[in-house]
Amino acid sequence: MARRRVRRFSGKTPIERFLILLVLAVMIGVTLAFVLPKFNTTLGQAAGEYSAVGDAAETLDTLQVVDNRKPQSRYQRALFGFREYDFDGNGCDARNDILARDLTNVQYANAEHCKVNAGILHDPYTGKTIEFKRGQSTSARVQIDHVVALNDAWRSGADTWDTHKRNLLANDPYNLLAVDGPANEAKGDANAADWLPENTQFDCAYVARQIGVKAKYGLSVTSRERAAMLQVLHTCPNQEVPKQ
Repeated sequence: MARRRVRRFSGKTPIERFLILLVLAVMIGVTLAFVLPKFNTTLGQAAGEYSAVGDAAETLDTLQVVDNRKPQSRYQRALFGFREYDFDGNGCDARNDILARDLTNVQYANAEHCKVNAGILHDPYTGKTIEFKRGQSTSARVQIDHVVALNDAWRSGADTWDTHKRNLLANDPYNLLAVDGPANEAKGDANAADWLPENTQFDCAYVARQIGVKAKYGLSVTSRERAAMLQVLHTCPNQEVPKQ
């Protein structure tokens, strides 16, 4: 087969050979221009993929960039008091507040409307529609995600906070979303450099909210995290930071 291809190519006229090589060179150039910036930040910057405009990008520029930060002590989730602090003073814990906010067709298990028993979630992370039903084997299908993960917050400055400020972050509705359970578990404590929603249509809103949370609480970003955020925001000019 190789010999036949050589004969076919050598049998072309000089102009035909030139055109074939030109087409191949263009194809290779286009492929490299598209692929290399994904793997190399410097090339991506040159290609403009790590630049963005708009409210979210401007807010990102205000965040301190800190790499290889070493927290003062070991992260412990319990130090944030999730579901132990009533952010809005309505007598309901954060999980039920967010379920009531983010689900549709909400049904309650008590007259105080503090215990969500069932509802429908249109999951922003996967795009799936999930039927939520409270129960030992079903509740975990819908989980409450900290948009800025608590361990990421710890690495970004929360290790120096007092208990009250940690409680505020952990229970702030601005930093909480009801989402698909497996997607939340897959995210873990990753920041935008290592995890983005499966539903790419939500990427811009997700990154903008992370930026908003970090700005609100004075948290830092890493260089990789900042580059990943800019790469997302590059696709949605004038993306705003959520107000609430």
